[in-house]
Amino acid sequence: MNQGEFYSENQEFYQGGFYNAPYGDPSQQYGGNYAQQDTTGQYQASFDNSGIYQPQHYQPNDYSGSMNQNFSNVSENYGGTSFEDEPPLLEELGINFDHIWEKTKSVLNPFKETDSHIMDDTDLAGPLVFCLAFGALLLLQGKVHFGYIYGFGVLGCASMYAVLNLMSMTGVSAGCVISILGYCLLPVVALSGITSIIKLQGLVAILLSALGIGWCSLSASKFFVTVLAMDSQQLLVAYPCALLYGVFTLLTVF
Repeated sequence: MNQGEFYSENQEFYQGGFYNAPYGDPSQQYGGNYAQQDTTGQYQASFDNSGIYQPQHYQPNDYSGSMNQNFSNVSENYGGTSFEDEPPLLEELGINFDHIWEKTKSVLNPFKETDSHIMDDTDLAGPLVFCLAFGALLLLQGKVHFGYIYGFGVLGCASMYAVLNLMSMTGVSAGCVISILGYCLLPVVALSGITSIIKLQGLVAILLSALGIGWCSLSASKFFVTVLAMDSQQLLVAYPCALLYGVFTLLTVF
C-alpha cells in the first residue's frame, strides 16, 4: 500500500463520522437536544448534535432560613435540647452566688443562728477565692507565702477531718470540712488587708490578731456544731480551729 492509498482510506474513515459519536448520536438516542440535570436541580448541561458536552448555566438554589432553624431541626430529630434550654455555665460548674453570699453573711455574723442545711451545698468556689485573695494581699506586703498557705491549709483540713469524725456520731465529708474552713478564713483575709495598708506593731497587732483568731474559730465551730448536731461541744471544736487560724494570722502580722 502506498502513501496515497493510506491517506484516502483514512479520509473515508474520518468522513464516516465514527469519531464524532463513538457511543451513538445523543440526539438520535434521546430525541433532540439532550439535557442532563443533577439531583439537586442546580446544574444543567446538554449535548449538541456533534456529541460535544456543553454546559449551559448555573441556577443558584433559593435557600431561605437560618442556621438556628437547622440546628433546632437536627436537635428535635435526634432527641436533643435546644441552646435556649441549656443551663447556665455557672450552674453547671456548681457556682451559686446566692449560697456563697449566705455563707459569707453567716461568717461575718458568728452570733446569728445558722441553718443546719446551709452546708448541703459544699461548694469550693468561695474558699478558693478567699485563699487566693489572702495570698494576693500577703504578696502586696512582699510576702510570697502561697506555698505556706497551701501546705498549712491541707494539713489543717486533714487534721480537722480526722478530729471531727472521731468526735461526731454522723461523720463529716472532706468537702464539708474544706468548705467551712475556707469560708471562715474571711476575718484573717480582712486582717491581711489592714496590714497591707497599715503596719501593725505592738499591742494593736496582738489585739487585732486575737480578734481575728477568735472570730474565725467561733464561726467555724458554729458551722461544725450546727451541721453535725454536736450539742455542747462548740468549745472543743473551736480549739483546733483556733490553732489553725493562729498559723495564718502569724503569716499575716509577722
